[in-house]
Amino acid sequence: MTTATLVDSWTMTRRGLAHWARQPVQVAVQLVFPVMMLLMFAYFLGGGMTVPGGGDYKDYLVPGTFALTMVFGLEGTMLAITQDLNKGVIDRFRSMPMARSAVLVGRSVLDMLQSAFGLLVLLGVGLAMGWRWHGGFGDALLAVALLLWLRFAMLWLGIFLGMAAGRPEMVQVVQILVWPLGFLSNVFASPETMPGWLGALAVWNPMSATATAIRDLFGGPGGGGGSWAADHAQLLAVCWPLALIAVFLPVAVRRYGRLSR
Repeated sequence: MTTATLVDSWTMTRRGLAHWARQPVQVAVQLVFPVMMLLMFAYFLGGGMTVPGGGDYKDYLVPGTFALTMVFGLEGTMLAITQDLNKGVIDRFRSMPMARSAVLVGRSVLDMLQSAFGLLVLLGVGLAMGWRWHGGFGDALLAVALLLWLRFAMLWLGIFLGMAAGRPEMVQVVQILVWPLGFLSNVFASPETMPGWLGALAVWNPMSATATAIRDLFGGPGGGGGSWAADHAQLLAVCWPLALIAVFLPVAVRRYGRLSR
């Protein structure tokens, strides 16, 4: 990547940061929503939840919510892309003497910064609730890296879907699909408590792989056992996002290159 491309990409990132400063309520809502989800499941429903093999449900729930937040971040990516498309912002950028890749690189950097900050907030809330990790600091850093790796994969899926949808209203259609996929995982409940066929689908959900892997790294309950996917969760937590990136990064770049032709 050339110096000019880096400069242009940073300019696009600064544009997004400036939008954050002018729209603090929107940023706050994006940060508060996963916190509300965590508190709701921990205190409203957590009393009736059990973890196979024993353990505190909060130790099971908090890492799962981390993974869920990384996946649900693709909705924000989609919305930002569709809004820029409908306002003609991307067309104007493409007509300017700047690196063509700067828009996508800037978008990806901005969304990763937002996700990292949101994860930091969620970590703080989890600690305030009494959740603790029981492994080493290195394992905790690896868990955070796996979470951001999953978010990076969802980012490119969101960019592609945003350009394919074309309109902000279509994001609602994706939300209808994303939510069931989010709950069809081991984020809130163990697949062992689900019907056999449903549990099998949940185990092989990419989000479940990351959730299981980071539970193991944090030293919490529900970190593995019972299936090949659970026993090799860290491997799958690397391979699932890698497969998504290998598919959706090139098609997103190709789709971007074909805009307004």
